[in-house]
Amino acid sequence: MDEPEAGKERGRKAVPLRIDPAVYQALAKWAADDLRSVNAQIEFLLRRALDDAGRMPAKVRPMRGPGRPPGGADSPS
Repeated sequence: MDEPEAGKERGRKAVPLRIDPAVYQALAKWAADDLRSVNAQIEFLLRRALDDAGRMPAKVRPMRGPGRPPGGADSPS
């Protein structure tokens, strides 16, 4: 696996994923129940698995919580 040079990689990494349609549907329902997108649910589960295995890098920024971000168009003025 290629390691990025220090300070060169920014933003998010796009990764194509082939997944069984039934697994995707279950994941999509779970994501909706948790008010997350499917992408955010996958990242949440991968982070949890890394943490459980003791493999989470120390420099990883935490994910924001589920639901809409604060200060959106629906928030009261």
